[in-house]
Amino acid sequence: MKRSMLALGRSMVGSLRDLAPIILVIGFFQLVVLQQPIPDLAGLLVGVVFVVLGLTFFIFGLEMGLFPIGESMAHAFARKGSVVWLIVFAFALGFGTTVAEPALIAVAAEAAQVAAGGGMIEDNADARAVYATGLRFTVAFSVGLAIILGVLRILKGWSIQYMIIGGYILVVIMTAVAPREIIGIAYDSGGVTTSTITVPLVTALGVGLASSIEGRNPMTDGFGLIAFASLTPMIFVMAYGMLI
Repeated sequence: MKRSMLALGRSMVGSLRDLAPIILVIGFFQLVVLQQPIPDLAGLLVGVVFVVLGLTFFIFGLEMGLFPIGESMAHAFARKGSVVWLIVFAFALGFGTTVAEPALIAVAAEAAQVAAGGGMIEDNADARAVYATGLRFTVAFSVGLAIILGVLRILKGWSIQYMIIGGYILVVIMTAVAPREIIGIAYDSGGVTTSTITVPLVTALGVGLASSIEGRNPMTDGFGLIAFASLTPMIFVMAYGMLI
């Protein structure tokens, strides 16, 4: 118990250290550059406290639960030797974590509002909900496939450089032919997928899998899954925009 409290305290200190530059930058520009008082200072301070507490508990929870379980499951699948179940697990992990990403939910809802305002879809709640849900599931499906691709790369020892270069060449080609309205959303979708929920579990899966396979180096082979998770949503969302 005492060790857990010390670890929680270290996480809180780390959260304060990470947030300090953001607070200083905002304070400097608000007070020195704009020369305006900070509105609702009391509410702002309460919000900062909540952010510190939330970030602390989130990071502590990752270190305590998600990282260990991700690595242990990767080790278990490697020992079991079942590639099929490993691939099923990789897809489910990528899909499930992405569809629950708060950042993706926010971007999808905003994209639906803009699409309705631009006349791409009907301007009503049902049409916006369908568009946002379709966008979320498209991104989640693409990340599921990306994690499968990353797992196969670890298993087969494929070169990540050529795979990433090929993927971005496809992104450039699709950018030239995709509707202008969807290009920015597609690029942002590639960023929001690599957020608070997806990154810890996917990273733990890659490192754990590379550690369990003879001849694989966790440092050189265990990382790289997040790159695929950022790349494939851009391709799939542009394709989604072409169809819609």
